[in-house]
Amino acid sequence: MLAAAAERTLPVIRAVRDDQLGLDTPCAEFRVRDLLNHLFQVVVNFQALAVREQPDFSTTPDVLTGDWRQRFADETATLIKAWSDPAALEGVSPGMGLPQAVVGNLVLVDLVVHGWDLAQATGQSYEPDPATVTALAPIIEQMAPQGRQMGVFGAEVAAREDATDFERMLAVSGRTCV
Repeated sequence: MLAAAAERTLPVIRAVRDDQLGLDTPCAEFRVRDLLNHLFQVVVNFQALAVREQPDFSTTPDVLTGDWRQRFADETATLIKAWSDPAALEGVSPGMGLPQAVVGNLVLVDLVVHGWDLAQATGQSYEPDPATVTALAPIIEQMAPQGRQMGVFGAEVAAREDATDFERMLAVSGRTCV
C-alpha cells in the first residue's frame, strides 16, 4: 500500500511549483513549504522506525533546496523498501511504543492524507488508491480521538451525503471536501 500511496502522492509533490510554497494548506499550522518539510521528515524518520532505529522528530529542517523533489522520491523509495521487509511489521516499535504494524499505518496515513492536502493547496487533483482507502478508513476512525488530542487531526466535520469513501475518511480527520 505504501507503493500505491507513493504512486499517487509523488506526482503531486513533483508538480508543486516554487511560487506555491507559501500557500495555505488544509492543515492550519502548515503552509505548502512547511507541509512538504514535515512529510519529508516523516518519510525519513519512518525509514528508521522500520528497522527499529530511533527517529529524530526534534526539529523539522528546511530541505527544499536543490533537487528536493527527486530527493523526496528517492527517500520514499527507501521508505517503501524498508517497510516491504516482513520483519518491519513484527513486534513493538522501540521508538514509538506501538506495534510495528500500527507504525507502518501511520506513515501510510501521512502519505495519503498529506498528498491530498498538498493537492488541495496547489490546485491539483488527487485520487487515492481505492484499496488503500478501504484499508485506512477504519484505522483513521480508530486513531481520530487520540489524533485530535495530539493536535494532528482537526475536529471531525460532516461529510456530504454523496461523499466518496475517501471524502468520508478525510472528514473524520477534520478535513472539509467541497
